Amino acid sequence: MSFPASRGRRLRKTNAVRRLVKETRLSPSDFIYPIFVSEVITKPELILSMPGVFRFPVKEAAKEADRVFKLGIPAVLLFGIPKEKDDRGLRSLQSDGIVQRAVAEIKSLNPEILVVTDVCLCEYTSHGHCGVIVDGEVDNDTTLDILSAQAVSHAAAGADIVAPSDMMDGRVGTIRHALDENNYKNVAIMSYAAKYCSAFYGPFRDAVNSAPGFGDRQGYQMDPSNVSEAMKEIAWDIEEGADILMVKPALAYLDVIARAKQKFDLPIAAYNVSGEYSMVKLAAQSKLGDEKQLVFEILTSIKRAGANIIISYHAADVAQWLSEQR
Repeated sequence: MSFPASRGRRLRKTNAVRRLVKETRLSPSDFIYPIFVSEVITKPELILSMPGVFRFPVKEAAKEADRVFKLGIPAVLLFGIPKEKDDRGLRSLQSDGIVQRAVAEIKSLNPEILVVTDVCLCEYTSHGHCGVIVDGEVDNDTTLDILSAQAVSHAAAGADIVAPSDMMDGRVGTIRHALDENNYKNVAIMSYAAKYCSAFYGPFRDAVNSAPGFGDRQGYQMDPSNVSEAMKEIAWDIEEGADILMVKPALAYLDVIARAKQKFDLPIAAYNVSGEYSMVKLAAQSKLGDEKQLVFEILTSIKRAGANIIISYHAADVAQWLSEQR
């Protein structure tokens, strides 16, 4: 027998062979594409901290959703930027609110687009926190009432999935009850089940002007050191009625994604967040790495870890690149 008997390079010799034996494949249908929609602009506005990402007025947001849908991406995730903010985020509840109008516009343009809405108060509060402040702290139970009303208003506008990102205790159960009571039993909940208090959110907070005006979010978002805690948070959300479970951020928490996939049998979403996106963009601009290769490597690692769904600002680029490879 010649040495070596086993030659792994046989299956790496050509592009055709590598494609044939590829274990993890990305598809446009794996992705949800985030869209920022704003009441304060009349034309698309570049977000300087997120090169290539824009804030859109309502009608342009609908056109952007339709554009990525035609690339094969089935769903968009909406984040709203209101004209006015207050200490309770009440603008988030209005039927003519920015997200509610955007949902209706998207569905009017193309009813087949799956519309997911972020349910949280940080984009709407004057202080930038994800809940109502009582005696200097975010009050969990007071916040739940507003979040559940916000979710119902999104469902009434036509949202297919609501995605609570606030990390208040009990919010999935409260939202599920409110949706069911208002005859929105078929609206799903994609829970930000394991959302970490991360430094990777900076560009997003710039995009929606939601940085906390005081303190930080360590009191409600998770400690990056903890994995077992994430499994408990996920289990609680399942008990309360979550349909899809999310780990956020993705890249620094691949182990959490993998543990969640092994332990639970609901679909796992992973959010490839703004800081991860901007790092790649800045590396590519500085010629420290090829953007396309970096993106494919990162997103493949997220799917390989076990994510069924990837939320990514690079989703439209990836869909385009994949179509060019066919």
